[in-house]
Amino acid sequence: MNAIKKLFFLLLLLSFAPAVVLAAQISVSFDRNPVGLDESFQIIFTANDTPDNDPDFTPLEQDFEILGQSQSSNSSWINGKSSKTIQWTLNVMAKHLGSLTVPPVKFGDDLSQPGSILVTEATANKAVNTDDDLFLEVEASPQSPYVQSQVLYTVRLYRRIEIAQAALNEPELGDAVIEKLGDDSNYNTQINGVNYLVTERKYAIFPQKSGTITIKPLALTAEVIASSRPNFNGFFNSQTTKTKKILSKSVTLEVKPAPSTFTGKHWLSAEQLVLKEEWSGDNQQMKVGEPLTRTLTLLAKGTTVGQLPELNVGKVDEQLKTYPDQPVLQEQKKPEGLIAFREEKIAIIPSKAGFYKLPAIEIPWFNSQSQKMEIAKIPETTITALEAAVGTLPDMAASVAPATAQQPQKAEAPTPIASQPQQQNIWLWVSVFLGAGWLATLAYFLIKRPAKKPVTEKSEREMRLEDSVKNLKKACADNNAAAAKDALLVWGRQKYIARDGVYAASQSGAGAANVTSLGAIAEQSDARLRDEILNLNQVLYGKSAEQWQGKKLYQAFVENKAREKIVATDDDKLEPLYRL
Repeated sequence: MNAIKKLFFLLLLLSFAPAVVLAAQISVSFDRNPVGLDESFQIIFTANDTPDNDPDFTPLEQDFEILGQSQSSNSSWINGKSSKTIQWTLNVMAKHLGSLTVPPVKFGDDLSQPGSILVTEATANKAVNTDDDLFLEVEASPQSPYVQSQVLYTVRLYRRIEIAQAALNEPELGDAVIEKLGDDSNYNTQINGVNYLVTERKYAIFPQKSGTITIKPLALTAEVIASSRPNFNGFFNSQTTKTKKILSKSVTLEVKPAPSTFTGKHWLSAEQLVLKEEWSGDNQQMKVGEPLTRTLTLLAKGTTVGQLPELNVGKVDEQLKTYPDQPVLQEQKKPEGLIAFREEKIAIIPSKAGFYKLPAIEIPWFNSQSQKMEIAKIPETTITALEAAVGTLPDMAASVAPATAQQPQKAEAPTPIASQPQQQNIWLWVSVFLGAGWLATLAYFLIKRPAKKPVTEKSEREMRLEDSVKNLKKACADNNAAAAKDALLVWGRQKYIARDGVYAASQSGAGAANVTSLGAIAEQSDARLRDEILNLNQVLYGKSAEQWQGKKLYQAFVENKAREKIVATDDDKLEPLYRL
């Protein structure tokens, strides 16, 4: 009985002991890069778990002056898994010019990754009247982009006075996709010896047409604190404000068409592009009737997710059954621009043994940095399918037959008579204990398992939505304007209707309650899809008999759908420039 108690105690300890102790992963990032010599900026250390100890930032003092620091943490529970991130934010200023390295920082036994940042000459001789207490600066780079290429549009508000609140309108540009990049950053700088507090905001702009286009001036409306003298006309009013409105300059872009040297069917401009594949198992040892998943991934910097083409388009042998999943589309908004991600998973099941070839995948793209066409490629892949009997039975026969033949010739060691019943009793109790735990777990999940939901009106609505999207895709591929209009109207009626039969207002309140025309659907869409729907409407009802091309409409439609999933928390109201 003592042996049983010891064994039970050991099992109890093992159940509560952590399986593996892993070191915390600590990454380094910056609020912007590059920075000026006389500008403050932030170095952000992010840990995926609680590190071994508090950080020692002393190594940074060789190249950086630490002005202040703060710490924050965030915990979440997603799909039954908990995750935790801890951030240390350092407000610093560089001591030297050039490419400076942030050395690894010790967090007890844990160590952060190194980082590097480019420090440039401080801005000097700016064409600014330093008597101005408040002014806006805007710039766009590059100013001569190719069509659908990324343009980084930066807005900076300089001030040396105190502001109670301020609001800045969004940049306006027809025939362009505009995305705000991350949160505003704040730092200090000097212009001609005068200290200014700078608030910087960035946008990614993707012009959709070539030619000369102009970004209109931005307008800032600010409540400037005029004085701090007491106001005896009311209680507790110790300051007065006055409203001030300032404008930025307009910016003109010369957008170039796709170069004639680009020979790809699908125009794709990006700064970087990576194409890769992964398999869930060995594609040289596939078994007939058993699935293997092929994952295709396309990652591009400096483009939108709507510009990424389909990857699984090649034809395969009829003996290979393929079952593609819905593609995963994601966008990340970094200070340096937009990063687009597309992932496609395809389950492949061979129905006959043999050798099969999957066609090569080639993605022609234009490198906006080198100004040259490149091709991302996955070469032709050969897979081998084996009959299940061929792959397993010989091995089993080889391993079982010798053991059977040798069994009569090998004498077994005698078992001690006294210890055998005691061991049987111990394992009997262990089996009973584990079996009881398994039965209790099974009973718990059977009781807690939710009842299977019947097919609801929502699922039927989703099916009609999918059918309308398929019809729209076909109409756009066929350049059939009338069919595209019908598919859009069916999609709109299903998209903006609630379960109780009342239309759901998405962006324009009650306007969504009357989605019976292309114009009403356009009002619910983002800028690019809205323009394409209105163009379709003009082709259908305009006087000129213009030949309609559906490719742009479907691209904009896919991009609009992806953005609804990605940016579920975007707010249409005007953002304040400052958080007070």
